[in-house]
Amino acid sequence: MNIEYTEERFREGQVLLINKPLEWTSFDVVNKIRLSLKRYLGIKKIKVGHAGTLDPLATGLVIVCTGRGTKQIDQYLGMDKQYIADVQFGATTPSFDLETEADKHFPHEHINDELLNSAIEKLSGEIEQVPPMFSALKVNGRKAYDLARQGKEVELKARKVCINELKVMKWNNPNLKIDVGCTKGTYIRSLARDLGYEVDSGAHLTGLIRTRIGPYLLSDSMSIEEFEKNLATFATK
Repeated sequence: MNIEYTEERFREGQVLLINKPLEWTSFDVVNKIRLSLKRYLGIKKIKVGHAGTLDPLATGLVIVCTGRGTKQIDQYLGMDKQYIADVQFGATTPSFDLETEADKHFPHEHINDELLNSAIEKLSGEIEQVPPMFSALKVNGRKAYDLARQGKEVELKARKVCINELKVMKWNNPNLKIDVGCTKGTYIRSLARDLGYEVDSGAHLTGLIRTRIGPYLLSDSMSIEEFEKNLATFATK
């Protein structure tokens, strides 16, 4: 995307495609960009927001809007997403990913191509999906992950999502790499859990990269370091 590194442009509204680092929250990305704008352009106060949360243990595309452009965030939130996900069969975790330790173990040696393809077919298209307990969804006014981390039982209702694309990229039992295209509100961690259930085993997510949001691609994004470097370069001119 064409970016103008000027105070006027950032206040007017700039759309940034950022490749989120591992273990950063989406808010960490927003905060870093805001601080960088203050540091290099001398902006005392400016709105910065992201268009869709990405889990700390995931990397990839986050859309960040600045200034008056934050009013347009909703238009990005509803866009379809694309992910590359790593799934491991044979164990489940409470968070459905590596945030928590494995709580149950299952056999996985029986999983063959036929069983896996049947599961993928069943989980493609419009499905009912139960979100993870470790999520930002609200339960009686509190975030589900806060309750889950306190050891409290959290019951979330299933909701309709659509898996537009679900392709096997690599399969070496117990490890599976898939390319997933989906609608807003889909949890890839839940998809990993459901894949385990459908093949009479257990599964959890071991890696996740968001590669697309609507027409915006990860390949067109920049790292936080690149953004800060470009900003510093302009500021010294």
